[in-house]
Amino acid sequence: MTSPAEPLELHDPSSRGFASDNYAGIHPEALAALAAANGGHQVSYGDDVYTARLQEVFRSHFGPDAQAFPVFNGTGANVVGLSAMTGRWSAVVAAETAHINVDECGAPEKVAGIKLLTVPTPDGRLTPELVDRQAWGWGDEHRAQPHVVSLTQSTELGTLYEPGQIRALADHAHERGMLVHMDGSRIANAAAALDVPMQKFTTDAGVDVLSFGGTKNGLMLGEAVVVLNPELAPSIKYLRKSAMQLASKMRFVSAQLLALLEGDLWLRNARHANAMAARLAAAVQGLPRLEITRPVQANAVFAILPKDVTERLQKRFRFYTWDFSTGEVRWMTAFDTTEEDVDAFAAAIAADLTG
Repeated sequence: MTSPAEPLELHDPSSRGFASDNYAGIHPEALAALAAANGGHQVSYGDDVYTARLQEVFRSHFGPDAQAFPVFNGTGANVVGLSAMTGRWSAVVAAETAHINVDECGAPEKVAGIKLLTVPTPDGRLTPELVDRQAWGWGDEHRAQPHVVSLTQSTELGTLYEPGQIRALADHAHERGMLVHMDGSRIANAAAALDVPMQKFTTDAGVDVLSFGGTKNGLMLGEAVVVLNPELAPSIKYLRKSAMQLASKMRFVSAQLLALLEGDLWLRNARHANAMAARLAAAVQGLPRLEITRPVQANAVFAILPKDVTERLQKRFRFYTWDFSTGEVRWMTAFDTTEEDVDAFAAAIAADLTG
């Protein structure tokens, strides 16, 4: 009789970079929740006790009408959520930098059949005036009908919407018969930075559907479509299945989300990641030939470096070039980024720039 094989460890677990908060592992509390949910049998496809409990927890964060539908990933959450808000002739107004426009391989168009109407923004944030560049042509059969405004909190450029800014956007959209979607892949980082409850800039600000992010904040996998406008909920379960986002063993997605949201793990993780970004920005601020290009409000730092410096640093530390034409790079911090990680990276940047 053969003994079980030892688990493989194919990487250095002490290695951390600054490319993405998706690179981080699973928070120990989320991993423990997976193990605790693993015994015995539970009903599949979301009819389990963990997913039932998750509804109560999401309502505690987003209000009594909130309904949560766990999914595998952020693209799935966006596609399912937007599908519930649109018809086959609909369009979604979004920033040019929005994840749904840049980083989802056309999934909203291909899977949901939604036309994206994008507008340039100086800092990743939409305004009512920017929305109006594309929110027109209702009743014109030659134009996809603008039915949704989609915003990201925090934005792809690391900036934040204040609750009042979202309220103004939502009021503007609703007055025009449009709905509001929020891509909240880093919603916890936004709430931590703003120091307000998540409900303050979602439900209370007029958001209709939220894509809630967990993976970037310490989960193995797991996001949720959170319906805040009850009229949009009935179609979600069918859309989730048809978009291949219905987990058979959903208890393991829900158990992680419970670990994140029942206590303050979501907030602890986000506060730490934000603090590490602030530490990094402070450490490199003022270095020669380096320019921080965006406000550092959540867990992202954007900077311009000379190309040769970037190339040398990328051989030692993982991070992405954001804009090759300008030399702008992006550094992301995560729940497991340490002060030592930040200090070592900052020292390497300084040595290369001043050496």
